[in-house]
Amino acid sequence: MPPQRPQSSGWTTAEAAARLAADGANELPAARPLGYWRLLAEIVREPMFLLLLACGAIYMLLGDRQEAAMLLGFVVLVIGISYVQRQRTERSLSALRDLSSPRALVIRDGRQVRIAGRELVRGDLVLLAEGDRVPADIALLRASNLMADESMLTGESVPVMKLVPGCVYAGTLITQGTASGSVTATGQHSALGRIGAALAAQGGELTPVQQETRRVVRAVAIGALGLAVALGLAYWWLRGDALRGLLAGLTLAMALLPEELPVILTLFLGLGAWRLGREHVLARSMPAIELLGATTVLCVDKTGTLTSNRMQLRRLWTEEAAYACGQAPEPPLPEALHGLLEYAVLASHRQAFDPMEAAIGTAGARLLANTEHLHGDWMLIDDYPLSRQMLAMSRVWRSPSRQDYVIAAKGAPEAIMDLCHLAPAHGARLVAQVAAMAASGLRVIGVACAAFAAPPLPSDQHDFDFAFLGLLALEDPVRPEVPAAVAQCREAGLRVVMITGDHPATALSIARQAGIPTQGAPLTGGQLDGMDDAALQERLAGASVCCRIAPAQKLRLVRALRARGDIVAMTGDGVNDAPALKAAHIGVAMGARGTDVAREAAALVLLKDDFSSLLAAVRHGRRLFANLRKAIVFIVAVHVPIAGLSILPVLLGWPLLLLPVHILFLQLIIDPACSIVFEAEPMEAGAMRQPPRTPGQRLFDGAILLRGLLQGAGLLALLLVLFWHARLSGQSDEAARAAVFIALTLSNLALIHANRRVGNRDGEPPGGTNPYAGWSAAAAVSLLLVVLGVPGLRQMFAFAVPAAGPLLLCCLVAAATLAWCAVLRRASLPSGAR
Repeated sequence: MPPQRPQSSGWTTAEAAARLAADGANELPAARPLGYWRLLAEIVREPMFLLLLACGAIYMLLGDRQEAAMLLGFVVLVIGISYVQRQRTERSLSALRDLSSPRALVIRDGRQVRIAGRELVRGDLVLLAEGDRVPADIALLRASNLMADESMLTGESVPVMKLVPGCVYAGTLITQGTASGSVTATGQHSALGRIGAALAAQGGELTPVQQETRRVVRAVAIGALGLAVALGLAYWWLRGDALRGLLAGLTLAMALLPEELPVILTLFLGLGAWRLGREHVLARSMPAIELLGATTVLCVDKTGTLTSNRMQLRRLWTEEAAYACGQAPEPPLPEALHGLLEYAVLASHRQAFDPMEAAIGTAGARLLANTEHLHGDWMLIDDYPLSRQMLAMSRVWRSPSRQDYVIAAKGAPEAIMDLCHLAPAHGARLVAQVAAMAASGLRVIGVACAAFAAPPLPSDQHDFDFAFLGLLALEDPVRPEVPAAVAQCREAGLRVVMITGDHPATALSIARQAGIPTQGAPLTGGQLDGMDDAALQERLAGASVCCRIAPAQKLRLVRALRARGDIVAMTGDGVNDAPALKAAHIGVAMGARGTDVAREAAALVLLKDDFSSLLAAVRHGRRLFANLRKAIVFIVAVHVPIAGLSILPVLLGWPLLLLPVHILFLQLIIDPACSIVFEAEPMEAGAMRQPPRTPGQRLFDGAILLRGLLQGAGLLALLLVLFWHARLSGQSDEAARAAVFIALTLSNLALIHANRRVGNRDGEPPGGTNPYAGWSAAAAVSLLLVVLGVPGLRQMFAFAVPAAGPLLLCCLVAAATLAWCAVLRRASLPSGAR
């Protein structure tokens, strides 16, 4: 057992760092990382490299040792490029795993701070609340109504009550109450570590796009192998050379094999999640990234998402007096309001997790200083938590100077009035006052008090004889960036629905400040309970403000929106929000103030807890899906001329125009373009002024395939004309082959440039720069010049330097390719860029 620190201070930062260095991080052994040799083995086993090795063996059998050596040298180079790309993805995913580390609320240097769970050390003073995943083995120092789900350790599904002295264990879940305690064991020394549990790495599941890609790759691969066999047999039959025929067949298989597709998907999704992490959005589920671009409805909490979650007490009101806080200078609090604030403080937790309770405690310490109304020596006996049935909570105290228990209650004004059993006329006056305060955007709560003679305490707080004390009004201002973000959502065709437990007048005021439409009456929790599913769906068509909504009612709202055909992103932070987060297409948890249960149920975690982060996630989702489609158009387009130049010479009796070494050279352009250039392409400037893509839109749809096929067919026709002209003008086969290859390389660069802007149908400039595009083009041209300029390499490529005329035509072919792509972009074909 580590030495205990004073409860008020905890460890200092230096002491915690020393203990962390001595004991190690608070984490369990993770899944085995993909090391150098495992990664290299995965790359070498890919079909493309097996085909290359087969081609090298055939060259050796034919006696072309130089060609074989060149081919194997290129194999090593391409393996190196693939390895660097895979390592980049692995580093991105590793960074995401660090971001997804559980977090803990501790006392360090005498103040509350939230740290990564892996930084927890023995002796740390940890604060726990409902919904937290216990980060280490903890000896309890204080506990209030604490219950823990220990099923992952004991198999017992029923939560157990936890008392002082006692312990809670790493990995278990706090289902009720609050507590503080001292860490006794971390990492492998905890109860979870001793039984050998390991944390499974996030990810690994096949996403819908990955499943679609797997089907496409399988179908194309089968077709490519069939064509390759047919071409090899045709070459053997027409020319009588079996080995050359096998080489031609393998070259065609290399030309058609779409091995880039799985690579770009892995890289795009991995780097997409990493880019979201840099925007303080943690992607816990890859399908969420795919769906972000299709989101039509954003259901958001008010507190902490639209507002700053930094509450301040603004007004106190009783029927005898009223007081406005925050004046300069601030006058003393009238005696008639002392009891109201006194019992509001008693109804709150002393170590406040909730910003509202923290604001009440701060105001109480300031306005009741040097009075008898602050009770640091009173003992908490029990409390009655807020529930869906009763939007109020009560805390039971024992005073050293009196026998009776003192009960303080706070909550929604209507709930407090219900507890006090007020007369209708009295209640009507209070309702009018609540509405007047809420209309200013203030959150209004009621406060009541009661006394109880002796134990046992009743099971329901309704059994106390409460007296109504008054109202408190708190302000949580709208974040300054929210109105602009909401306006961007509306411009992008996204509907924002605010969901809150606040009074309707408060909700409407905040909605107006945020720019959310407020036409018509808001939907309340009471109205929701009285509607059937069909009526609710119809009501949601025009309701953008939902108020007095209990957490459990969010699930029904999500299901109703989904039934209407919307793609729903839903924010939440509490234990009761978890079902709704699971039911939404994209569950979004609050990283700072959310519970561990909510984070585990969500697909995305907002580490900054603000609305602008959610909008940034939508923006990244649109960019990622658009860039995937651009890359696929390029892949289809670039494979058409390669396949045509592999098949047609055999059928027409021409010399082979493409050899395996040429295919491999082209891979040096295609792979980086697909995986680096297109992934880094910035969002189109007008992408957030277009409606969301339809949910059923496939990655490989007719528009994408047709655009790619037409681009590739146009380029193939130009290359065939170029070859015919070179032969007609008396060029040798080697010079004609070189001219075609030069034109194909330059035209590939033209295809990259054209497809990077495939979504800019209206001629808008791009939304940013792509530094990789220029470097990729420069590298490709430099390699081509080296091949043409070095005699040994030129001979291995079976090239001869073409005359000036064909060289000029090579540039014209690339320019014509750009023009052809521009014609297709201006045509009436769907761009598919969203």
